[in-house]
Amino acid sequence: MHPFASIDWHEALVPTVSLLELILRGSAVYLFIFVLMRFLRRQAGGLSTADLLLVVLVADAAQNAMAAEYHSVPEGLVLVATLFAWNYAVDWVTFRFPRMHKLLNRAPLPLVEHGRVLRRNLRKEFLTTDDLHEMLREQGVDDLQEVKRCCLEGNGRLSVIKRTGGDSPPPHPAHPGA
Repeated sequence: MHPFASIDWHEALVPTVSLLELILRGSAVYLFIFVLMRFLRRQAGGLSTADLLLVVLVADAAQNAMAAEYHSVPEGLVLVATLFAWNYAVDWVTFRFPRMHKLLNRAPLPLVEHGRVLRRNLRKEFLTTDDLHEMLREQGVDDLQEVKRCCLEGNGRLSVIKRTGGDSPPPHPAHPGA
């Protein structure tokens, strides 16, 4: 028997679920997870929240379509296309409208000012001083006194502005650990 004869072409190519339902389900899941990730977590590494979400959801949607979870290839393709459309729409809106960019992308969070650790901001991000020192070492900084300003950027990366020779030294705190 020929290998293609055993394929159920009707099941593989004819949708069993409304394509509009797939678009609505994909949109709802994308937007729900996007909102949760935006407001509850910092972005991971160099990927934006939308990019990370897209990768995870597209992988799952494509896998389900290939494993016959939807029973047809077009259903999986429509869901993947819906996710790509939402990712494009989010990127387009944040590029075209500065207010939306500010709403959907976190502002930098200062962690060090003039050699002093801003512990309240570390707590907001569940970072320890050891975590901070590790990230600073990755940026080539061994001593906090070298740091004029250090921020955790919206994309999860650390930006460091080192003191220059003309900068005055930071004031000493009235009590250690402040």
